[in-house]
Amino acid sequence: MRKTIMRLGLAGGVMLGLAACSDPYSPGQRAVGGGLLGAGVGAGVGSLSGNAGTGALLGGAVGAAGGALTTPERPRDPYYGAPYGAPPPGAYRGYGY
Repeated sequence: MRKTIMRLGLAGGVMLGLAACSDPYSPGQRAVGGGLLGAGVGAGVGSLSGNAGTGALLGGAVGAAGGALTTPERPRDPYYGAPYGAPPPGAYRGYGY
C-alpha cells in the first residue's frame, strides 16, 4: 500500500511539473494535455465497469477535443495591437524599417 501511494504521488508531481511547462494558448498542447487527462480518467472509470482500454480511448478522444476547442485567444500587446510574440508592424526579422 505504501509503494502505491508513493508511486501515485510521484506520478502526480511529474504531471504537475509538466503541466507548468505548457503554453495555455496553443491548441495542440491543450489537445495533448486534455487527451492525457481524459485517458487517465477514462481508464479509471472504465476499470470499474470492466474495460479500462475502451474507457481510456473514449476519454482520451473526448479530452483531446475538449482541450483543443476550449483554447483561449492569445492576449494582444497593448502597444502594437498584435498578439504577444509577433513582430511589430513594419518590422523585418526584428529590425524596424
